[in-house]
Amino acid sequence: QVVELISSAIGDLVQGIYYENSKSSEENCLTDDIGISTWKEQVFLSHSALLAKSCQAAMELAKHSAEIQDMAFQYGKHMSMSHKLHSDLQPFVKESSSDTMAFSLNSAPAVLHQEFLGREAWIKQIRELQEAIKAGKGVTSAIDLCRCHGNRALAALERFPPSEARAALANIVYAVTRFP
Repeated sequence: QVVELISSAIGDLVQGIYYENSKSSEENCLTDDIGISTWKEQVFLSHSALLAKSCQAAMELAKHSAEIQDMAFQYGKHMSMSHKLHSDLQPFVKESSSDTMAFSLNSAPAVLHQEFLGREAWIKQIRELQEAIKAGKGVTSAIDLCRCHGNRALAALERFPPSEARAALANIVYAVTRFP
């Protein structure tokens, strides 16, 4: 039973991380309309399942009743959800305004903001921000930085003897440093 619980928790974790990574790599991830219920499902898979099922497994090993095991599961689940919410809230509640912290548009405050604001207004806000970033120097500076790191990668490759493998690795650098 314990092995099944832990292996299913690991499976949930892998599924949750895979889902997070696949969503963040999509072109329109800034405008996903996930809602708080979907956020909770994703957080359960990627954060809470492991703690919840580990707590349940500990009670199974200690030979406690199914009711106590469920309470341990509930504790782990809700403790982990609370921790994730606390983490998501930090960029918005931190006292020091000079200490600006990065946040995710998939954080609970952002998801709830989107729900309360409405999808159309949310998309409008995101597009306005995107245009403001494009109009600034951030994009050109990021391109320069990308090319700088690409050149450093190519310089590191020069230390290896010429080969098809080295040429293929150089082509990868060329591909990621080329912009329209």
